[in-house]
Amino acid sequence: MSTFIASFIIIAIAIIAMAAGVLLGRPAIKGSCGGLNQVGLAGSCGGACSTEEKEICAKRKADIENNK
Repeated sequence: MSTFIASFIIIAIAIIAMAAGVLLGRPAIKGSCGGLNQVGLAGSCGGACSTEEKEICAKRKADIENNK
């Protein structure tokens, strides 16, 4: 029973820490290419971005920065 309680407390602390990060406005986790939401579902699944994907990501990031 003590193992269950210790495990529960550790997991609860981890969840609270993640929630605190969200509440404090930490930016979302992004992949090396900015995530599939940045390049669409046709993005590279191999972990490396193509030149075209990098250009698309850079253009979208610039558009977002210009609209702020």
